[in-house]
Amino acid sequence: MSAPEVSGPIPYWRLSGFYFFYFALLGGLYPYWPLYLRGLGFAPEQIGALLAIPLITKVIAPNLWSWLGDWSGRRLTIIRLGSLLAFLCFLGIFAGDSLPWLVLVLSGYSFFWNAVLPQHEVITLGFLGAQPERYSRIRLWGSIGFIAAVVGVGFCFETWGIGWFPVAGSLLLATILLSSLMIPRPTAGARERHWQPLHAAARQPAVLAFLAAGLLLQVAHGAYYSFISIHLEALGYSRSAIGVLWSVGVVAEIL
Repeated sequence: MSAPEVSGPIPYWRLSGFYFFYFALLGGLYPYWPLYLRGLGFAPEQIGALLAIPLITKVIAPNLWSWLGDWSGRRLTIIRLGSLLAFLCFLGIFAGDSLPWLVLVLSGYSFFWNAVLPQHEVITLGFLGAQPERYSRIRLWGSIGFIAAVVGVGFCFETWGIGWFPVAGSLLLATILLSSLMIPRPTAGARERHWQPLHAAARQPAVLAFLAAGLLLQVAHGAYYSFISIHLEALGYSRSAIGVLWSVGVVAEIL
């Protein structure tokens, strides 16, 4: 997926704002999904299966949507459409809480939600052009959004209960949709194609090492993401404390 350079000033706050709300969703949902599902009465193996769905769609959706973005050049449209459809699919959580229904909700929501970040990355790098070193200052706001949401939502759930999880998720997805409308449309380089055969890229040692590192990272974090919040609550930690503990790693990432 190419990142054509875009002329004009860098829309720092609008690009940063999307990162903020995108990763706020991660902070507001993923630490508390297991607690919500356990509250619905699901067994650990069912919780693990449900939380694997976003990772499964993450294998498929970004590749499909990235190909479409490269082919059409309409990356901003993909971001906005993906944000809208992810929001609409998530609203299905209000319609039922059976295992088959939540499989459908998670599959639909995560398929479209996983589409938007790679497209935003391309647009951001296009605006940065010859100043890629400024990327970290923009991406930083994603980490800040995660911290703000994981701590803030934790305090909310401690006060009002985990039953408000669907409301929190819907509001956070709505903020992603609204922030996507603020991203400026690139004015140049809408379409660039530099194709390389997949088998040729996959044989490169750097690519193989990168893929192996990504695989090991996901394996290491699978159980952590799915069950650490349940484990901490079983040890007597409050939901606000769980949120604070989740934020520690991201604070270290910033520092």
